[in-house]
Amino acid sequence: MTGLIAFREIVLKVHSRCDLACDHCYVYEHADQSWRARPKVISPEVISHTASRLAEHARDHALPSVTVILHGGEPLLAGTARLRLVCEEFTRALHGIADLDLRIHTNGLQLSTRYLDLFDEYGVRVGISLDGDRAANDRHRRFADGRTSHPLVLAAVALLRSEPYRHLYQGLLCTVDVANDPVAVLDALVELEPPRVDFLLPHATWETPPARPDGAPDAYARWLLRIFDHWDRLGRPVPVRLFESLLSTLRGGPSLTESLGLAPTDLVVVETDGTLEQVDSLKSAFEGAAATGFNVFDHAFDQVAAHPGVRARQLGLAGVSDSCRRCPVVRSCGGGLYTHRYRDRNGFDNPSVYCTDLRELVDGVEGRTAPRETAPQLSDPTELARSQEELTRILLARLHADLAADPGWAHAWELLTAVERAGEAGTDALDAVLDHPFTRTWVLAALDAARDGTQDAPEAARRLTALAAAAVLRGGLDLPAEVAYRDGEVYLPTLGLLRLGEPGTEGRAALHVTDEGYAVRDGRAEHRFGPTAGDARWQPVRTWSPGPDAAPVALEDLDPYRNCFPRPPRLRLGAGEAEEWRGRLDRAWALLHKAVPQFARAAATGLTTLTPLAGGPRSGGWGEAGRHGPGALGVPYAAGVRETALALLTGRRRTRLRALTEVADLYALDGQWQHPSPWRERPVPVSRLLADVHERVAVEAYRRATATPEPGGAERIHRALDRLSEAAELTVTGKSLVAELRYELKTVDA
Repeated sequence: MTGLIAFREIVLKVHSRCDLACDHCYVYEHADQSWRARPKVISPEVISHTASRLAEHARDHALPSVTVILHGGEPLLAGTARLRLVCEEFTRALHGIADLDLRIHTNGLQLSTRYLDLFDEYGVRVGISLDGDRAANDRHRRFADGRTSHPLVLAAVALLRSEPYRHLYQGLLCTVDVANDPVAVLDALVELEPPRVDFLLPHATWETPPARPDGAPDAYARWLLRIFDHWDRLGRPVPVRLFESLLSTLRGGPSLTESLGLAPTDLVVVETDGTLEQVDSLKSAFEGAAATGFNVFDHAFDQVAAHPGVRARQLGLAGVSDSCRRCPVVRSCGGGLYTHRYRDRNGFDNPSVYCTDLRELVDGVEGRTAPRETAPQLSDPTELARSQEELTRILLARLHADLAADPGWAHAWELLTAVERAGEAGTDALDAVLDHPFTRTWVLAALDAARDGTQDAPEAARRLTALAAAAVLRGGLDLPAEVAYRDGEVYLPTLGLLRLGEPGTEGRAALHVTDEGYAVRDGRAEHRFGPTAGDARWQPVRTWSPGPDAAPVALEDLDPYRNCFPRPPRLRLGAGEAEEWRGRLDRAWALLHKAVPQFARAAATGLTTLTPLAGGPRSGGWGEAGRHGPGALGVPYAAGVRETALALLTGRRRTRLRALTEVADLYALDGQWQHPSPWRERPVPVSRLLADVHERVAVEAYRRATATPEPGGAERIHRALDRLSEAAELTVTGKSLVAELRYELKTVDA
């Protein structure tokens, strides 16, 4: 039974009859009439066996929680005694195995304090079916003699909203009818202050299509979008699961409802006689569509999970029709509800009968919300930098949680905290050392070591001590900055390397600020070092300026954590080598500004650190983005001016895209989509295709400007952008990035 998806939710039919005669009910009015042969009320034996089967399933799959939804027919017709037995049996069976989430879905007509007192005792949350105002509700939800049910439902909701029952109020379920006024429907539901509203499309198939009074294929989309617009204007006063699911998938998140998205089903239905069935809506397709041939007396839930019909709804992208797999909104709509795909000639291998509606609905919600839902980091470099800074702090806090018990770490953390409390000078100094790109490298390496069980707490404490000491010196703070050194030296991030002893020696030394720079006390001797001290034991971090108005960029060839690029870094450059490299960088930067000024300006934004790498340029001259903060870039030291220019350009494009993916969702990672690439023999995931295009737009601009164009380069980029535009896994932010790349390529073509 390997590879099965466990059931986390069961629908328990406690009564198979109803006190209403709703003409759109899938149980009584559609193809499957098996309810007629089933007991009206669930027996104690079925209850007991179902509870035992669920407990067995939860234990075997180590489920932290399971949900049991009491359903019908109308479940309240089972009476309080039988419902109490259900609550008792499931609570007993799941005790010590998994948390139990009990719910009931009712039309509300029988709801009274007797039921609510029972539900309060067992924490049973109550959802009520209501189609809106009286006119909307009376269109379908009537008694058999035609009488309205609306006043009784409102009375039930009023009782549920009152104390002490308000906490049991789960929400309202509304079936869509395009003949109703959507604004009036939403207003009527919102007035009842539900914790959540669910809108459901009426169950239909290609054999029994939904009513379309105006004959339009998108009538349901237009109705729901009017609801969405009104909901949005009201400030989204209540959660609407349909809309929140679409917003979630458009951001790259999961679907929040079975009726949309590609998430596998994890629900099984238990009928009043103990029969185990698939999702109830299948009764709309044909007689026996929901049947599995299993029951709670003779079969485990795992056997149901292995049923071909259940497995078909757990295949994600592979489980939808071919046309759906090629559709750019398939992550959001998921091919529609499985039931709604049915056609006699080929079963469920079809798009939804609501296909046009779903496409219009997804596109409509995306078009209305894309500006608000697009991550600000995409267009605002300051916001991207702020988010990256926050990410480093989050990761450092996570590392602190792992190492707080280590005395050396705790002492260094206290100093770091004291720096942060030392006013503006301390805050600015701390920001500078934490935002040093290789601080991120160190934190990630330490977290990996903690996860692998190879954490070296003294080494981590040494680095944190050096960070805190560097902040003290940068801020000119009167704080006791003691560092631990190993192999005779200590690196102070953003400042330089200080030699304190012979190779192989270890010890501790106290650092402090002087009028002219810094000083170190090692034993009784004090040595001055820093910008003006001229101490041979001090190797400062060199800098380079990419322009008269640009902030200095660190030429980082000292930090031990700079070894995070695909190729090794150079050792410390000699004075002549450093000066020669500065000159080469000057000429490369001037070339970029002359050839592609708009790309050069973007490349300069956020650049804080350049690390010389061993060897010459690789094919194409790409720069290297390593595992570090976004301000760093690795550039081959032995590259010529033109190759260095290209390395600066492509490297900054890589680091920018990497930084974006770390703080904003550009694409979802829950599918197996593969896309043809103009530059690669085999299809690639969207992340690779996007990265290729992101670099090559800038490269194409550079090559055209320097009279070295790649034959067919622009055409290949256009093809890749077209493919990305149809990629279902791109989020609204990812699509905005593709639009930005199209605009950049347009300026290149011009």
